[in-house]
Amino acid sequence: MRQTYDVVVVGGGAAGLSGALALARARRSVLVVDAGTPRNAPAGHVHNYLTREGTPPGELLAAGRAEVAGYGGDFVSGTVTAARPRDGGFQVVLADGREVAARRLLVTSGLVDDLPDVPGLARRWGRDVLHCPYCHGWEVRDQPLGVLATGRLAVHQALLWRQWSDDVVLFRHTAAPFDVDEQEQLAARGIRVVDGTVTAVEVTDDRITGVRLACGEVVPRAALVVASRMTARADVLTSLGLAAVPQEMAGEVIGSAVPADASGATAVPGVWVAGNVTDLRAQVISAAAAGLTAGAAVNADLVAEDTRRAVAARRAPVGG
Repeated sequence: MRQTYDVVVVGGGAAGLSGALALARARRSVLVVDAGTPRNAPAGHVHNYLTREGTPPGELLAAGRAEVAGYGGDFVSGTVTAARPRDGGFQVVLADGREVAARRLLVTSGLVDDLPDVPGLARRWGRDVLHCPYCHGWEVRDQPLGVLATGRLAVHQALLWRQWSDDVVLFRHTAAPFDVDEQEQLAARGIRVVDGTVTAVEVTDDRITGVRLACGEVVPRAALVVASRMTARADVLTSLGLAAVPQEMAGEVIGSAVPADASGATAVPGVWVAGNVTDLRAQVISAAAAGLTAGAAVNADLVAEDTRRAVAARRAPVGG
C-alpha cells in the first residue's frame, strides 16, 4: 500500500471492482479497501449477470480482483472507518489505524439487510429465505412458497412471487389487515392468507420444511419470502457529512441510502458512490454498471484538475 493514491475505492464488491477496473485502465493509481463481507455471501450463485449466469459470488469477485490487479490496482483487507479532507483530497483511516491519502474517493460499501426477528429465519437467508424473485425465483419455481408480511408491501410481494409458483401463502404475521381491494387481488390469484403471528421457521436436514404459527400449526413450505430493511453501510460517508436518508416504496420506508446524481457524485466534492450504498434495489450487474459510470466520472474530474494544474504551471513566470 502506497502512501498516496489517485483514488481509494471503499468496498470490493461488483460496483467497487468495476469502478477500480475503469480507473486502473485509465492509468490511475487505485487502492481497493475491502472488508470481505459482501451482502450476497450466503447466496450460492449470481443471477441475471449476462455471460456469468449462475457464477458463485466469491468466484465472480475473485475474477474481478484479478482483472483489477492485472492493470496495477492495489488491494488491502480492512475496514475504512473515516475520511477527512486534506490538501484538496482526503485522508482515509482504516480500523487498524493505518492511513492513506487519496485525491478522490469512490465509496461502494453496500448495505446491510436487517431481517425480521423470527427464529430460524436468519440462518437460511439467501438460501431458502429469499427477498428477490429475479435473483431466486427460478430456483424455487413450482414449489410451495410463503411470504412473511411485515407491512403493506407484502401484498405486492405475494402477487409478484405468484409468477413463479401457483402455491403461495401470505402469512399476515404483524401486518395490518388487508383492505378489500387487496383481498380481492389475492383471492383472484389464488393466494391464501394465513392469520396469526409466525413464531419460527422449521428447518430439517438444512432446508426449510415449514412455517410455525403461534397457535402451534406448521404450514409446510419449501421457501419463505421476507422483506429486509436495507441499511446503507455509510460510516465513512457520515464522517464526511454525508448522511443516508430514508428510502420509500409505495409510501413505505424500505431502508436508507446516500443520495447522489446519475454519475454517482455526492454533495461532497471529490466523493462518489455506486452500488447498494446509494441504490437499494441494484442487482449485481447494475451495481457493476454504476461502478463503471462512477469510475469514468472520477477520472474525468481528475483530468480536469490535472489540466488546471498544467495550465497554471505553464502560465507561471520562469523562475517565479
